[in-house]
Amino acid sequence: MKENNKNIETFEELINLSDYSFINTLNCDPDAKYHGDNKFPREVFSGHYVEVQPTAIKEPIYISHSNNFFEELGFSENLLKSNDFTKLFSGDMLNISNLRQNIGWATGYALSIYGTEYYAQCPFQTGNGYGDGRAISVLEAVINAKRWEFQLKGAGKTPYCRGADGRAVLRSSVREFLAQEHMHALEIPTSRSLTLFTSKKEQVNRPWFRDNSYSKDPEVMIEEDVAITTRVASSFIRVGQIELFGRRARKNEHENALKELEMIVLHLIDREYSEIIKEDLNLEKKIILLANEFLNRLTSLVANWIRVGYCQGNFNSDNCAAGGFTLDYGPFGFIEMFDPKYQSWTGGGIHFSFFNQPVAAFKNFKSFCSALKPLLTSNKEALEELEKIENNFSKVMQEKMEKMWAKKLGLEKFNVELFEKLINLMIETKVDYTIFFRELSNIPNEITQLEKSFYGSLKDENIKSRWNNWLEIWNSLLNINDEESKQKLIKQMKLINPKYTLREWHLVKAYQEAQNRNYEPVDELQKIMTNPYNEQTKEIEEKYYIKKPSDFFGIAGISHVSCSS
Repeated sequence: MKENNKNIETFEELINLSDYSFINTLNCDPDAKYHGDNKFPREVFSGHYVEVQPTAIKEPIYISHSNNFFEELGFSENLLKSNDFTKLFSGDMLNISNLRQNIGWATGYALSIYGTEYYAQCPFQTGNGYGDGRAISVLEAVINAKRWEFQLKGAGKTPYCRGADGRAVLRSSVREFLAQEHMHALEIPTSRSLTLFTSKKEQVNRPWFRDNSYSKDPEVMIEEDVAITTRVASSFIRVGQIELFGRRARKNEHENALKELEMIVLHLIDREYSEIIKEDLNLEKKIILLANEFLNRLTSLVANWIRVGYCQGNFNSDNCAAGGFTLDYGPFGFIEMFDPKYQSWTGGGIHFSFFNQPVAAFKNFKSFCSALKPLLTSNKEALEELEKIENNFSKVMQEKMEKMWAKKLGLEKFNVELFEKLINLMIETKVDYTIFFRELSNIPNEITQLEKSFYGSLKDENIKSRWNNWLEIWNSLLNINDEESKQKLIKQMKLINPKYTLREWHLVKAYQEAQNRNYEPVDELQKIMTNPYNEQTKEIEEKYYIKKPSDFFGIAGISHVSCSS
């Protein structure tokens, strides 16, 4: 395992850091060699991955890269001038001569929706066709003592593509590229964005909405430019991935099923939990520690999502990273007008809505624990311990939520009565979630100081009175003794309550302009949204720290989306 402590100036220096733990320690699909290029839908019965060559996009056009992430990795911007760098991250591995691993890999996983196992959506009705349908990992490297996996989204067909074309479109790629770096800047664990490439020589058809439509379902097929965004993470192991091997072991689907489950679980520990779970422990102890630590990470993650107004619209087990970070920005959204049932994806349902995310997380955690149980069948004590951890999830989640709300409100201790009154007032008066809590961070003592966040006017004297009463009680609970302590609390609250979140109507403008080869809005959004807690210029504030325009409410593609594409 090689490390570096200096800037990476050339593509060759990057490749010299490659170290492929996933494919070197886990099993390749034994049937892959009988299926040519492995780019057509088929059942995959065993193995942890399938080797598959990405499908390069034609004549790639550079759009953007993450300035912050490049700096963190020590990547010189000279890399962007390297033909091989462009080839690798636009899917053209075949024409790079010095790669140590000149083929990518895709992985399978199971599907559980809100805790219910699904098989029927697999084209073979068996569950053996679920997996990375258009995501292909192309590099694993150790950079400054940290292991990273680089994965192309939209890189063409794999055996898991279920008949789709394996491509991502520019629209969804811009959204994911910006969202990952924004989430990182919000100090929430997430996969990261490296680069974004598109092509004017290759288009695909996607279902979408007519302009200014209120439809909940796509109405037309539109032709869109393809794109590839490179996302990077410590690993891309999902709960659904562990679940796939857990199901196979539970059903004894092949002679190595239990062994392959053990292998992927140990690999997960090595990639994501090695600082906490020591190598010399026995398997049962490792599993118990894994479950406990994943519980802590997942509950913290979801509490933080709600803190910043993020809703993971399709929080299935296969969209839940087993490392406890945000993964897969398909139908996501940042809430604007507050609604506990907010859900940007028309196919998501209330079970994946904003305030139901803690319950959805619990369902995924139960699926995770269920997948681990075949490894503990001979140890009754360990099984009982795992079930205790599983049953403790809701308690821990509630504690994390209460702690988060207390911090968001600047309180030392959560006050349930105050909180419930606030939620009811926020619903009744239609407040903008982000702007309300940011303005509240200034510690106002009367309601007119919060009017900037209201979508309606405060004409009703009864509501005004209730708001002022709430503010009075809230102020009395704050630990403020003098102006100095007030300013200190304001500063603390502004580090909890962001000023800027990624609103869909800003994203729409960015991807529409990108379609016309104007990439400045993408760059501007990256700059602003990677400083979400900071006060910025008056011009930026007037453009981005504003409520959703009334004309956009209910509009398809802005207020709601139908798919991630």
